[in-house]
Amino acid sequence: MKIKLTGILIAAVMILAACSPQTNSPAATSAPAAAGNEIKISGFAFNPATITIKVGDTVTWTNEDGTAHTVVADDKSWKSDNLENGASFSHTFDTAGTFSYICSIHPTMKGTVIVQ
Repeated sequence: MKIKLTGILIAAVMILAACSPQTNSPAATSAPAAAGNEIKISGFAFNPATITIKVGDTVTWTNEDGTAHTVVADDKSWKSDNLENGASFSHTFDTAGTFSYICSIHPTMKGTVIVQ
């Protein structure tokens, strides 16, 4: 009886170990694809105000202010809705160039995305 119980316990431990999340796997420890392409909106400013990315990269803006903001390309080719505190907006840049943008609610807030 003791041997059967030990065998059952060992089997149960092996099954549980196989089902538990693996924290050392490459997928669990690798950085997200957009890491570094994030712009925080705080203190009525885009931080960083200028970012350089590659063609095909996505930039994400996240509002950390207590008031709503927007992200609008100067040429109006892309724009966000009003972003309340905690809200985010993402845009993928498919062509090289320099893209200036503002907050349409607070037009003194300006930023630039350089796509190489």
